[in-house]
Amino acid sequence: MPGSVRSRLIESAVELIRRNGVPGTAVSGLIDHSGVSRRSIYINFPGGKKELIDTSVTAAGGTMGEYIRNLTEGRSPVEALGDFIDFWKRILIESDFTAGCPIAAGAYGGQDVPDARDSAGKVFHEWEIILISSLVDNGVSEDSAPALATTVISAIEGAVMLCLAAQELAPLERVQQQMEMLIEANTSAP
Repeated sequence: MPGSVRSRLIESAVELIRRNGVPGTAVSGLIDHSGVSRRSIYINFPGGKKELIDTSVTAAGGTMGEYIRNLTEGRSPVEALGDFIDFWKRILIESDFTAGCPIAAGAYGGQDVPDARDSAGKVFHEWEIILISSLVDNGVSEDSAPALATTVISAIEGAVMLCLAAQELAPLERVQQQMEMLIEANTSAP
């Protein structure tokens, strides 16, 4: 795994959080997955596992936020939604339905790492801001855009969990249909 020790630890933590959640991401697993020494964790993250988990949730959220921003630039919300759903389908299929969203896992892991939950909340808020801007740019009223952005993010995150539980893509496909209709209804409104 190329890259600095710090980046390897973050990448490993993101992958393990996606697959095991926060409580299931152990220091021993981080060491095995990243190939670094235990000492390296504490050198790079003096706060230990909790700091590494929080940093990883923030980093993954920033990467995904940039991806969402790129998807929405100069495209209709329905087109961006379709590409984002396709992204999740690939993740689910390639992981054999074992990897979900590290941001959602960070939010759920708040009991173990409260800072990760707080970071997840900030990340979700940033994603909402990106979507609100795109929706307004595409004709959704400023009054309706925040609720629609929240609904889209919530629906996709929930559908990913349902896909993991059912081991199939049908929940994402159904959510895509409903979100497309909702977006179109809001963009065509006067």
